[in-house]
Amino acid sequence: MKVEEVKSIVKTQRISAHSHIKGLGLDENGFAIQAAAGLVGQEQAREAAGVVVDMIRSKKMAGRAVLLAGPPGTGKTAIALAIAQELGNKVPFCPMVGSEVYSSEIKKTEVLMENFRRAIGLRIRETKEVYEGEVSELTPVETESPAGGYGKTVSHVIISLRTAKGSKQLKLDPSIYEALQKEKVEVGDVIYIEATSGAVKRQGRSDAYATEFDLEAEEYVPLPKGEVHKKKEVVQDVTLHDLDAANAKPQGGQDVLSMMGQLLKPKKTEITDKLRREINKIVDKYIDQGVAELVPGVLFIDEVHMLDIETFTYLHRALESAIAPIVIFATNRGRCLIRGTDDVYSPHGIPLDLLDRLLIIRTIPYNRSDMEQILKLRANTEGLEIDPDAITALGEIGTKATLRYAVQLLTPAHLTAKINGRSNIVLADVQEVGSLFLDAKSSAKILQENKDKFMS
Repeated sequence: MKVEEVKSIVKTQRISAHSHIKGLGLDENGFAIQAAAGLVGQEQAREAAGVVVDMIRSKKMAGRAVLLAGPPGTGKTAIALAIAQELGNKVPFCPMVGSEVYSSEIKKTEVLMENFRRAIGLRIRETKEVYEGEVSELTPVETESPAGGYGKTVSHVIISLRTAKGSKQLKLDPSIYEALQKEKVEVGDVIYIEATSGAVKRQGRSDAYATEFDLEAEEYVPLPKGEVHKKKEVVQDVTLHDLDAANAKPQGGQDVLSMMGQLLKPKKTEITDKLRREINKIVDKYIDQGVAELVPGVLFIDEVHMLDIETFTYLHRALESAIAPIVIFATNRGRCLIRGTDDVYSPHGIPLDLLDRLLIIRTIPYNRSDMEQILKLRANTEGLEIDPDAITALGEIGTKATLRYAVQLLTPAHLTAKINGRSNIVLADVQEVGSLFLDAKSSAKILQENKDKFMS
């Protein structure tokens, strides 16, 4: 039997600058492999980042900060994202840029604190009474509409759930029927219904139906074991900011857990320190009771030199807090003026007292061989075929200009190849687009040579 294949179009629609990053690319001893997991070169920086990941995992890094410092285009953001990949999607990772703190609607310190709270996770374990099984019957029962007329309304719904051990028939409210419709539940699906709240969760299609179609983008799950009515441990992952936002304008019950499903759309409204202190107390109580576990995540602040003296001072206090994430800064500046001051210069534009607190990871410019490997990797990620001569030419361009500029030429070169009736990029395509566009250094040189022809 011929099995057809359907490819996702999501990947081809949006490929970001760091789509190829899958991790730090370290071996089992923590040494960097020259090219692995989407990263090339920068062995020392990657090994240092590996030590940071180990400290985060062993919970010995909370409230500390790391600075990635190096020239533009040396992989600082890539290493920060690789750290996030190594930690996994259960550890919160909140990226921001230094200039984000400047808003006309909200205080600078409030923006920082909000992002701090986004980077701290809370894993809540609850034991709930649930009905779980494969849907074998789903029958809505209609009655005459109480408003009169010819319309009918659903008064209740009869649902039968079966497991490997037995089956049970339930009579559910119309509101739960709406939840079933929202989850698109049908006969043959495995679901669970919370006995107290009536919340419905579709887990997938029963694997008894796995041979129903030759090709189907469906997740199949085994028939649940045990009784239909049981106690089940449910794990919820939220961030402290989620709790702040849910409690800022609460609806329904006053218990923190009851508000998880009622998170409002984020609006630019300040959350008071008093509210945060109250939430911290409740969080501490849940941790002491063993109901919840704190998961310190990563707050990544790129272009940290854009922060001013006030926000740097506030960062001191925030880092010393009992509940603080791991903070990773990145900057490409050398010695420069600290923003918000008139004459205070410092390395990387960061005050010396904060700089003393940081573990600094240095990134160095790529050599030509590394650039060629990265260009091959990017071409592969973007689904482009490229000849070795073309890669060599782009590597030379990257050495003279920058790696970022060389990567930018890949797509125009591919379009030129298509116009010339080829699917692969050749040397002539790179030379053609190289003559059409200018890099920053060439443009600056032309401006210098012709400065009398430009307005100043």
